Amino acid sequence: MRLRCAVLDDFQGVATELADWSVIEDEVEVVALREHFADEDALAEALAGYDIVVTLRERVPFPGTLLARLPRLRLLIASGMRNSVIDYAAAERHGVTVCGTQSSGIPPAELTWALILGLARGIVQENTALRTGGPWQSTVGTDLHGARLGILGLGRIGGRVAQVGLAFGMRVSAWSPRLTKERAAGQGVELANSKEELLAGSDFVSVQVPGGDATRGLIGAAELALMKPTAYLVNTSRASVVDQDALLAALHEGRIAGAGVDVFDIEPLPAGHPMRTAPRLLATPHLGYVSRSNYTTYYGQAVENIRAYLTGSPVRLLP
Repeated sequence: MRLRCAVLDDFQGVATELADWSVIEDEVEVVALREHFADEDALAEALAGYDIVVTLRERVPFPGTLLARLPRLRLLIASGMRNSVIDYAAAERHGVTVCGTQSSGIPPAELTWALILGLARGIVQENTALRTGGPWQSTVGTDLHGARLGILGLGRIGGRVAQVGLAFGMRVSAWSPRLTKERAAGQGVELANSKEELLAGSDFVSVQVPGGDATRGLIGAAELALMKPTAYLVNTSRASVVDQDALLAALHEGRIAGAGVDVFDIEPLPAGHPMRTAPRLLATPHLGYVSRSNYTTYYGQAVENIRAYLTGSPVRLLP
C-alpha cells in the first residue's frame, strides 16, 4: 500500500506543478490541500490519514500535542532549514523524522523594496484613483536618494536590502545586538550606536531580524514613539518582532507616515482583523518567500527528501 503525503497551504494550487512528484508516485500518493486549517483539532482530523506532511515556513505549528494525535505520521518536511514552531523533541519521541529544504533570501529582500517603493510613492493610492476616476495626482512622493535607511538586522536578507538602498543613493545604517562595526563597514553600512538611535534617525526602517524569544517585541510603543512622524516602518521578517497593537495605534494616530507589513500575528488574517483596514498601511499576505524559484526549490527538495527517507537515508535533517 502506498504512503500518503499531504502538502499544506497550497493556496495557489501550484505545489504539484512546480516539482516532479512522479518519481515517487509508485510509493507515495500526494494530496495538495488548499484550505488552511486554523486550529489543532481541524488539523489533527485533516492529517489523520497521512504518513508524510509538507508544510510551508512557520505558518502551521506542530507542537507535541498535535504530533501525539498523528500516530501515522512518519515524515514532516518544512520549507527552510530553520523552524521555530515544530517540537523536535516530541517528533523524536513519536518517531517522526523532520527535514527541511533550502530557502533563498532574495525574494523577501525584493518584496521589502516593493513595500518601500509602494509607500514612498503612494503607488496603491494613485493606482486606485487612476482606475476609479479619482483625482489626477493626490500624493507627493518621498525621495529615497539622500534619505536614511535603517535596517534592524544585517544578515543575508538585511544585507541585500542594504545594497539596494546604497544603489538608490540612500544613507544606510544598521543595528542588531551582535552586529559589529567591522561587519557593517564590510557592506558599506554605518553601525548605529543603538536601536534607539537607528529608529530616531531613519526615514525608512526595515525589520530583518529573525523571530524568536530574543527579538519578540523588539519594536513596541516606546520604540515607535522615537520614529519621525515622516518615517516609514517595513516588516517582512516576523510579526512577533513588532508589537501589532502598538503599530496599529501609531498608524491610527498618525505618529508615523506609514508602514509596510507582510507578516501578521494570525495567518491568514481573519476577515474582520484590524490590520485589514488600518490607515497608512500597505499590507501583503506574507508573500516574502512566495516566488517561483523558491517554490521550485521547496517542492523539488521535498520530493528529494521523501525519496531519501524511503531509502532509509534521510537528508536535510532538522533541527
